[in-house]
Amino acid sequence: MTTASRKPQASGSNGLQLEAPGFELPPLAAYVHIPWCVRKCPYCDFNSHTAGAELPETAYVDALLADLEADLDYVQGRRLGSVFFGGGTPSLFSARALERILAGLERRVGFADGIEITLEANPGTFEQAKFRDYRSAGINRLSIGVQSFQAAKLKALGRIHDGAEAIRAADMARSAGFDNFNLDLMHGLPEQSLEDALSDLRIAIAQQPTHLSWYQLTLEPNTVFWSQPPVLPEDDILWDIQEAGQALLAEHGYRQYETSAYARPGRQARHNLNYWTFGDFLGLGAGAHAKLSLADGRILRQWKTRLPKDYLAALDGFRAGQKALERDELPFEFLMNVLRLTDGVPSLLFTERTGLPLALLADGRRQAQARGLLDPDPQRLVATPRGQLFLNDLLQLFLP
Repeated sequence: MTTASRKPQASGSNGLQLEAPGFELPPLAAYVHIPWCVRKCPYCDFNSHTAGAELPETAYVDALLADLEADLDYVQGRRLGSVFFGGGTPSLFSARALERILAGLERRVGFADGIEITLEANPGTFEQAKFRDYRSAGINRLSIGVQSFQAAKLKALGRIHDGAEAIRAADMARSAGFDNFNLDLMHGLPEQSLEDALSDLRIAIAQQPTHLSWYQLTLEPNTVFWSQPPVLPEDDILWDIQEAGQALLAEHGYRQYETSAYARPGRQARHNLNYWTFGDFLGLGAGAHAKLSLADGRILRQWKTRLPKDYLAALDGFRAGQKALERDELPFEFLMNVLRLTDGVPSLLFTERTGLPLALLADGRRQAQARGLLDPDPQRLVATPRGQLFLNDLLQLFLP
């Protein structure tokens, strides 16, 4: 599958107006949600459902492509800079099914040169031939859900693989032709010590991934862990894990560029960077969310029908809801994303992405700088190291 494609045609049934002064349509990505898993993990609050004996693969791909057709007005002449297959466990689908989705996206929207196409995969679903087929289909990046390499921790997390399978998954990814892959790893696990956490990191680093997502386990509502909480490490241990882990990653050439993301030089996840820089993304699939800009400067949040059976039926269309962000909501929404980046963004990006004057942030910036939470450089919006630690406190200063 090639990444070269024609420029897509823009539809106009939304009656879009001229661009707002200072506003520019941001880059466009696509998120495709595959909602099935082999087994639901007790910490997971994503829209995922235990797979039955047979997945409705063909019907779901048909629905995804119809969902895409309904959203084409939002493309507005842009090509996709990235596609991300998330879940659930997208690697439960065949390469042929994913290739159909990619062909539909390329034909209806178009791909930018060098597009990044990521597939989430769990070690328990790895098969060498299958992953070679994924690579042939055009997928050029994997995100492998390892979480831990230790048997007791994996059992506590409800994972279906063991540590050896996780290592084999990384080996098979390389053998299948993937020279760009992420390992997803958690810390702050039930009864985890500092040495446990560092051991997981050392094993992950030894697999030589280009990218590591390393984040703390949190207990989310509507999960098994929320109603039956495990014993988690004390705050002092969590702090030690965070400091020592960041130092270990830096020592091995993984630079932190976002709250929980570390990458080799030039290997940052472009799809995630689009999120954090307030780019646009189509949301396709059961429960998928989207952020979409219109040429008149309005910005929409949109979400799709959540339950797979309802999404497949699509009796009232695929969209479950939509909300236009109010003018006074935009500063918080913008900063909630960009301040996750350790280098922040140029200040002028605020106007480019929202169409609003930078002066709207002036009061919040003064307060944040006085508290040592925001860098005083007028040319950039970037949290200080203290601001990164107390990001919620920093964002509160920009609430409407």
